[in-house]
Amino acid sequence: MQSVPHYDAAAVAQYLDYPGCIDAVRAAMAAFSADGRSQPLRNIVPVADGKLFALMPGLSGADVGFGAKVISVFPVPGQAGRTAHQGLVVLFDHETGAVVCVADAHEVTKRRTAAASAVATEALARTDARYLGIFGTGTQAESHILALTAVRDYDRILVWGRSLDTARAFAARLSAMTGLNIRAEADGEKVAADSNVICTTTGSAAPILFGDWVRPGTHVNMVGSSHDGPVEVDHALLLKGRYVADSRASVLAAGAEFLAAKRAGLLDDSYIGAEIGEVLLGEKAGRMNPDEITLYKSLGHVVQDLAAARLVHTRATEPRKMTRGIAQ
Repeated sequence: MQSVPHYDAAAVAQYLDYPGCIDAVRAAMAAFSADGRSQPLRNIVPVADGKLFALMPGLSGADVGFGAKVISVFPVPGQAGRTAHQGLVVLFDHETGAVVCVADAHEVTKRRTAAASAVATEALARTDARYLGIFGTGTQAESHILALTAVRDYDRILVWGRSLDTARAFAARLSAMTGLNIRAEADGEKVAADSNVICTTTGSAAPILFGDWVRPGTHVNMVGSSHDGPVEVDHALLLKGRYVADSRASVLAAGAEFLAAKRAGLLDDSYIGAEIGEVLLGEKAGRMNPDEITLYKSLGHVVQDLAAARLVHTRATEPRKMTRGIAQ
């Protein structure tokens, strides 16, 4: 058996820039909705209290391949240098069935998740939206700032975290990294009221964003909860907005905010307005009017991981495909 290329976190970071990843994820989600075939759902196995093992198998187009993400999610309180998400993305060739490559799952997930929110923001946010609010101060908060500012300019970015000191340190670090106007805010309600694009990127078990806070015309990316349980937004926000999923089947199985509202008898399955791929293809409407609140539920899908791994491998093996970090 030939040696299989392995792209560690540093290699993924080298080859998977945000503009390239955004393009790959956009194409993957459009192809996912166009294909329409049933895909396996994420399988999560509890290992111990607060510790999870997840398997995400799936199929993408012939130009990408098929494969799986195999990952553990273990809390790492106080352990600098170690990530909570550890694992691999394994990509197979569509024609031969051979393993094409394996790639670090944490770095792929970090970038493709934020890229998906950037794609949704392009498609659903008002074109004049220039004020970004970030709930959270972790890895996804950082990657969302880097990805969303790759698709449009923001005049101001506000950051909320449970610890104001942590939020201030985060804002200072990201300001220095990007040169952008980023500042911490102690009041989540003020962040929401002063933003027209909002990303929730926390691991909160209870809502940290409320419908009464969000003004008309806002776009919200709901990212932090990836299984039935933790909820980042309240019922009121769901009932005020047009809800777009990355995958309808995934939301019906694991969309925590949606399922909590459904169990409360507040909505049914018809509430899901569209998949983002359907919006990208022009098959379903995205934003219906300037005052509408749009909600994108990001659970993450393996087609995003596979597309990202394929891009990494292509750029690593075909240098001509990489110019100033952008696929040509």
